[in-house]
Amino acid sequence: MEIDEQPQRMDVAARIVTPGTAITSDTAFMRGHGTFAEHDTIYSSVAGVVERINKLVSVRPLKQRYSGEIGDIIVGRITEVASKRWRVDVNSRQDGVLLLSSINLPGGIQRRKSESDELQMRSFFAEGDLVFAEVQSYFADGALSLHTRSIQYGKLRNGTLVTAFPQLVPRSRSHFHILPCGVDVVLGVNGYIWVSKHVPASTVEANAELIYSDKNESISDDEREVIARVANCIQLLNRLYVKITDTSIIFAYEASLAHAAKDLLTRDVATELAHNVMTRLEQQQA
Repeated sequence: MEIDEQPQRMDVAARIVTPGTAITSDTAFMRGHGTFAEHDTIYSSVAGVVERINKLVSVRPLKQRYSGEIGDIIVGRITEVASKRWRVDVNSRQDGVLLLSSINLPGGIQRRKSESDELQMRSFFAEGDLVFAEVQSYFADGALSLHTRSIQYGKLRNGTLVTAFPQLVPRSRSHFHILPCGVDVVLGVNGYIWVSKHVPASTVEANAELIYSDKNESISDDEREVIARVANCIQLLNRLYVKITDTSIIFAYEASLAHAAKDLLTRDVATELAHNVMTRLEQQQA
């Protein structure tokens, strides 16, 4: 496939290459990530999608680990409580680190963390807890340094975790969304997505202790079904490689109402819904 002969906007399927596929022999192009050059020809070194930025040609892998950037909003799982820090699974090559000094104390108190705070670290986050955080910086070994110094960040409750390909969750201005169906969705750019019962922000602000609470609120059967339906919609978008945004989730949810929540992941229904979502997204962009 000679990339210089392809139109600017191609169908995704026409741009998917496998390792060893010749991309272009035009010497004007430079090779980027996911490619190698041999005898004046650029080849793909991974299975993925060909991308072109001016004269730079690269291949974005179909599946890859999350590679963090400062400012990213992520969802992670606490894997270890260590000295003055928590280790967090962020779906990357290595765990992220959340320092004790990078969290808010209960009640929003601003002060230096003391030895007593270190002794009760598990009352803030324990192994297995899910956390909503932001990438603050990198450590020397490349590990991500996280922080939760905001009222919107903290421990996640009242919902379920859905795992998706990180490349399907684009970086945007906001990653926390309240859907019209009455559930909250946190789109972590690392591919971890949290779907939960809606809790008004005023409730959390009025009771800062809820940031570290382990107790889930009462969730009705109807609310559970809506949460399950949204989670299944996200899974089908992921399976069929459709970008996961608040808009695509809403479109998938609306189209899914004609089917039972448990049937959404069957091949025929998932394909039908994904096609419906892509059609609506194209119409919206037109």
